[in-house]
Amino acid sequence: MASMLAALLVCAAFCSTPASASNSNDTLSVAMCGDIMMGTTFPSVQLPSNDGAELFKDAGPIFQQADLAVGNLEGTLCDGGQSTKGEGPNVYSFRTPTTYVQWLKQAGFDFLSMANNHANDFGQEGILSTERMLQQEGIKFAGIEGRTETAVIERKGLRIGFCAFGHNSYTLKHTDLNTVSRILADLKEQTDLIIVSFHGGAEGRTKSHLPHGTEIFLGEDRGSLREFAHFCIDNGADMVYGHGPHVVRAVEVYKGHFIAYSLGNFCTPYGMSLTGISSYAPVIEVKMGRDGRFLKGHIHSFVQQKGIGPRHNRAGDVAREIKQLSEADIPDSQASIDDKGSITLRK
Repeated sequence: MASMLAALLVCAAFCSTPASASNSNDTLSVAMCGDIMMGTTFPSVQLPSNDGAELFKDAGPIFQQADLAVGNLEGTLCDGGQSTKGEGPNVYSFRTPTTYVQWLKQAGFDFLSMANNHANDFGQEGILSTERMLQQEGIKFAGIEGRTETAVIERKGLRIGFCAFGHNSYTLKHTDLNTVSRILADLKEQTDLIIVSFHGGAEGRTKSHLPHGTEIFLGEDRGSLREFAHFCIDNGADMVYGHGPHVVRAVEVYKGHFIAYSLGNFCTPYGMSLTGISSYAPVIEVKMGRDGRFLKGHIHSFVQQKGIGPRHNRAGDVAREIKQLSEADIPDSQASIDDKGSITLRK
């Protein structure tokens, strides 16, 4: 009964049309979030209570009611292996127990990006274990070079293609626009809609604003993300969502299609800073038409607590942060955001 009530409250916050219309085959709803690392056993054991069973209790109803739920799996699902980053208390290698894959399935995730700087934390063993666990639960993934470039999910009579890009040597790189173009062209041949994920940008609480041009961080090319996202839309993508800076960034509607430049941390109860804006953990739900064009959206505000995961932020601080960043960094966006987090097309 509690979960049913939660789902009804979510729908009330998001839907301006009757339930029958919101579930119509005329639209497709996508719920998206940023980085997910549910707990780690390396270099020390840092796992949430109840073995992670309550991590997604607040946000789960949003993912479950959406036609598609997507995010970024920041780290590995494995129980052993050797860290590729060495040893010591300041080593950031993430090894989440394989049993935790059940919480991703239960929460409702359909697709998770593996194109990030933690997918290779335990080398080939970690990658293979992660892929095996996701396959076991029917969760699609993509993003590792030479392995899975794309995924396809069918919903409402549509074939939706997914691809994911990162900045590390073992990922499909968003800086390689020839590869991006090839993958998008391949997906256009076999699908009706395309959703792109990317991991990029400089990191930290001072990196909320979306710059123009290339971002360099720790000596790495972290991408020219405006250029990349627009390139994807110009070459057939219908939606683009990003993560990587560990803080939220602006969103926009470009040529009728939705782009989120960083969804920040979402479920990272350990191993990452969760103070101030680093704790902001939005879920953005977008409705698009069968032609892939943006219709409306809503920013659901969650804030993380150490060892607990994302919890409701009734004050709406996260939505206001994204609204302010979007107005400052992309003033010519085709969308506007109100104080309650509703995203609509400009008249």
